[in-house]
Amino acid sequence: MSDDTALSKPVDLEVASAPVVEPDPAPSVFELDDLHVSYGDFLAVKGVDLDIRKHEITAFIGPSGCGKTTVLRCFNRMNDLIPTARVEGSLRYHGVDLYAPGVDAVEVRRRIGMVFQKPNPFPKSIYDNIAFGPRIAGVKAGLDDVVEEALRRAALWDEVKDRLKSSAMGMSGGQQQRLCIARAIATNPEVVLMDEPCSALDPIATARIEDLMQELKHDYTIIIVTHNMQQASRVSDRTAFFVTEVNDESDTRTGLLVEYDLTEKIFSNPSDERTENYVTGRFG
Repeated sequence: MSDDTALSKPVDLEVASAPVVEPDPAPSVFELDDLHVSYGDFLAVKGVDLDIRKHEITAFIGPSGCGKTTVLRCFNRMNDLIPTARVEGSLRYHGVDLYAPGVDAVEVRRRIGMVFQKPNPFPKSIYDNIAFGPRIAGVKAGLDDVVEEALRRAALWDEVKDRLKSSAMGMSGGQQQRLCIARAIATNPEVVLMDEPCSALDPIATARIEDLMQELKHDYTIIIVTHNMQQASRVSDRTAFFVTEVNDESDTRTGLLVEYDLTEKIFSNPSDERTENYVTGRFG
């Protein structure tokens, strides 16, 4: 067959999307194996299996009530503060079971910081907000350097360096959230958890937080819960998609991990139809 003949044959233009090739994976920081979380008799989340990798941003997405924040709070044992909460299965941090007897929850939270949905600065000065954690940890010398370094890493130093003794309550919402990020990293954690960190912010402040996350991931591992699909696709390396499973008998809803993969694959070529329907806006 001549080349001309071959080129004249009909061509199927519906070529499948090129596969997303995963780069050499970074080491795992967390390994979750069949994680279940209950509050009393209510099963909030079941059967979560995933690995969180070092110096990556991992996004948790899914409709309200699907257990994203519940799982996030497992990483630094914040669910311990709820008397009825029970965590079952395995959640390992560098191979250590975080829920094993003898593991100090306070030390866990020092290594795994958290930034909440609504900015929550302490009613103290900007300086004292950042110095609070290091002081609790026993740091006495070099606090000025610790405060400056944390504020620089949070891209806030130039804005506040001349008013460190002023109340943090006088800052804008976006500044307060960056202050909370600075406060979280002042204790030198390895991991930063972020629960809807931009939901209370305007688009300009949101963009600054997203830029900050990209800078911080070189030094920290970041896990973010977000309802914003565009944000997840912009900032994260991997994405976990959760749904709610309704129990017809009790009418209760239990969170379920549907799919966890590279963000590019989740948004361009997901493996599960439920994921595709959600990221394209057909449900949720």
